[in-house]
Amino acid sequence: MFEVNVDTVCFIINKCREFQAKDSVEIDAGPDGMGDDWASRMLSSYEDEVTVQEVRGAFESLEPAQQAEVVALMWVGRGDFDASEWVEARSEAKSAWTPPPRTADYVMSTPLAADYLEDGLGAFGFDCED
Repeated sequence: MFEVNVDTVCFIINKCREFQAKDSVEIDAGPDGMGDDWASRMLSSYEDEVTVQEVRGAFESLEPAQQAEVVALMWVGRGDFDASEWVEARSEAKSAWTPPPRTADYVMSTPLAADYLEDGLGAFGFDCED
């Protein structure tokens, strides 16, 4: 069903949760789209964080279509699309795709990204439970 491996999405979920839970991290509400450089600017002060590097590395290992699917899953989990609109969500995410690290930064800088990704997986019957 997905081009991206569910285990990879779960890794990104765990790392986003780990990053956003740090006391030093403040994530402001920002633009909804990936095309804006806001996310990269917001994360620039966290570039030395191991978790940021791990998430960026995970995205860099994915093909552009797989990166877009992660974003589409986040959008489904956030309620921008529902599971029946998957083809449209994925198409829109592919159209808005930007090269790493911007896609990774967009996901990491989205408040509640881990929850949205988890809910997105859940909409298709997947979860990150071992």
